[in-house]
Amino acid sequence: MYYTLGQREGLGIGGVRGAPEEPWYVAAKDMEKNVLYVVQGHEHPALLKERLAAARLSWIAGRRPHTHWVYAAKTRYRMPDAACEIDSVDAERCEIAFAAPQWAVTPGQSVVVYESRVCLGGGIIV
Repeated sequence: MYYTLGQREGLGIGGVRGAPEEPWYVAAKDMEKNVLYVVQGHEHPALLKERLAAARLSWIAGRRPHTHWVYAAKTRYRMPDAACEIDSVDAERCEIAFAAPQWAVTPGQSVVVYESRVCLGGGIIV
Protein backbone atom coordinates (compact mmCIF):
# COMPACT_ATOMS: atom_id res chain seq x y z
CA MET A 1 0.00 0.00 0.00
CA TYR A 2 3.01 2.30 0.30
CA TYR A 3 3.69 2.38 -3.44
CA THR A 4 1.97 4.32 -6.21
CA LEU A 5 1.60 3.46 -9.88
CA GLY A 6 4.50 4.88 -11.86
CA GLN A 7 6.74 5.06 -8.80
CA ARG A 8 10.41 4.57 -9.61
CA GLU A 9 12.31 5.54 -6.47
CA GLY A 10 12.61 3.38 -3.37
CA LEU A 11 11.82 0.03 -4.95
CA GLY A 12 15.15 -1.55 -4.03
CA ILE A 13 15.38 -3.43 -7.32
CA GLY A 14 18.70 -3.78 -9.07
CA GLY A 15 19.39 -4.77 -12.63
CA VAL A 16 18.59 -8.13 -14.16
CA ARG A 17 21.44 -9.94 -15.87
CA GLY A 18 21.06 -9.69 -19.65
CA ALA A 19 18.22 -7.15 -19.49
CA PRO A 20 18.47 -3.53 -20.62
CA GLU A 21 19.60 -1.13 -17.91
CA GLU A 22 16.32 0.76 -17.72
CA PRO A 23 14.67 1.76 -14.44
CA TRP A 24 11.86 -0.27 -12.86
CA TYR A 25 8.39 1.20 -12.26
CA VAL A 26 5.36 0.11 -10.25
CA ALA A 27 2.74 -1.03 -12.79
CA ALA A 28 0.05 -2.60 -10.56
CA LYS A 29 -0.76 -3.71 -7.03
CA ASP A 30 -2.81 -6.61 -5.71
CA MET A 31 -3.62 -5.60 -2.15
CA GLU A 32 -5.41 -8.87 -1.30
CA LYS A 33 -2.43 -11.01 -2.32
CA ASN A 34 0.16 -8.46 -1.14
CA VAL A 35 1.81 -8.46 -4.60
CA LEU A 36 3.53 -5.52 -6.25
CA TYR A 37 3.96 -5.72 -10.03
CA VAL A 38 6.90 -3.85 -11.52
CA VAL A 39 7.99 -3.40 -15.12
CA GLN A 40 11.18 -2.19 -16.70
CA GLY A 41 11.18 0.96 -18.84
CA HIS A 42 9.19 4.18 -18.71
CA GLU A 43 7.20 3.34 -21.86
CA HIS A 44 6.21 -0.23 -20.88
CA PRO A 45 2.63 -0.94 -22.09
CA ALA A 46 1.51 -1.90 -18.57
CA LEU A 47 2.05 1.73 -17.52
CA LEU A 48 -0.26 3.15 -20.21
CA LYS A 49 -4.06 3.41 -19.98
CA GLU A 50 -6.54 4.69 -22.56
CA ARG A 51 -9.52 4.93 -20.19
CA LEU A 52 -10.40 5.68 -16.62
CA ALA A 53 -13.38 5.88 -14.32
CA ALA A 54 -13.76 8.57 -11.67
CA ALA A 55 -16.06 8.96 -8.68
CA ARG A 56 -16.62 11.58 -5.96
CA LEU A 57 -17.18 14.10 -8.74
CA SER A 58 -17.14 17.84 -8.28
CA TRP A 59 -18.16 19.97 -11.25
CA ILE A 60 -17.12 23.45 -10.19
CA ALA A 61 -18.43 24.89 -13.45
CA GLY A 62 -21.93 24.34 -12.03
CA ARG A 63 -22.95 21.67 -14.53
CA ARG A 64 -21.90 18.22 -15.67
CA PRO A 65 -19.89 18.12 -18.88
CA HIS A 66 -21.49 16.80 -22.06
CA THR A 67 -20.78 13.27 -23.19
CA HIS A 68 -19.03 12.65 -26.50
CA TRP A 69 -17.53 16.12 -26.55
CA VAL A 70 -13.82 16.87 -26.86
CA TYR A 71 -12.25 18.04 -23.60
CA ALA A 72 -8.79 18.02 -22.07
CA ALA A 73 -7.85 16.30 -18.83
CA LYS A 74 -4.92 15.83 -16.48
CA THR A 75 -4.27 12.83 -14.28
CA ARG A 76 -1.00 14.14 -12.86
CA TYR A 77 0.21 17.56 -11.78
CA ARG A 78 2.47 19.25 -14.34
CA MET A 79 1.49 16.91 -17.14
CA PRO A 80 0.33 18.45 -20.42
CA ASP A 81 -3.37 18.52 -21.18
CA ALA A 82 -4.53 15.32 -22.85
CA ALA A 83 -7.41 15.25 -25.33
CA CYS A 84 -10.29 13.14 -24.05
CA GLU A 85 -13.96 12.42 -24.37
CA ILE A 86 -16.39 11.71 -21.56
CA ASP A 87 -18.24 8.53 -22.49
CA SER A 88 -20.70 8.65 -19.60
CA VAL A 89 -21.38 10.88 -16.62
CA ASP A 90 -23.98 10.87 -13.86
CA ALA A 91 -24.11 12.13 -10.29
CA GLU A 92 -21.87 9.31 -9.00
CA ARG A 93 -19.34 8.44 -11.70
CA CYS A 94 -17.87 9.32 -15.08
CA GLU A 95 -15.98 7.33 -17.71
CA ILE A 96 -13.24 9.10 -19.68
CA ALA A 97 -11.54 7.89 -22.86
CA PHE A 98 -8.26 9.49 -23.93
CA ALA A 99 -7.18 10.10 -27.53
CA ALA A 100 -3.71 8.77 -26.63
CA PRO A 101 -2.71 6.41 -23.78
CA GLN A 102 -1.86 8.14 -20.51
CA TRP A 103 1.06 7.22 -18.28
CA ALA A 104 0.52 5.70 -14.82
CA VAL A 105 -3.15 6.51 -14.28
CA THR A 106 -3.42 5.93 -10.53
CA PRO A 107 -6.52 5.06 -8.50
CA GLY A 108 -6.94 7.48 -5.62
CA GLN A 109 -5.43 10.38 -7.56
CA SER A 110 -7.47 13.15 -9.17
CA VAL A 111 -8.50 13.66 -12.76
CA VAL A 112 -9.27 17.26 -13.72
CA VAL A 113 -11.29 18.10 -16.85
CA TYR A 114 -10.96 21.30 -18.86
CA GLU A 115 -12.90 22.89 -21.69
CA SER A 116 -10.46 25.19 -23.42
CA ARG A 117 -8.92 27.16 -20.52
CA VAL A 118 -11.86 26.66 -18.16
CA CYS A 119 -11.61 24.05 -15.40
CA LEU A 120 -14.89 22.17 -15.29
CA GLY A 121 -14.00 20.04 -12.28
CA GLY A 122 -13.18 16.38 -11.88
CA GLY A 123 -13.09 13.49 -9.51
CA ILE A 124 -11.08 10.72 -7.90
CA ILE A 125 -9.78 7.95 -10.18
CA VAL A 126 -11.17 4.53 -9.25
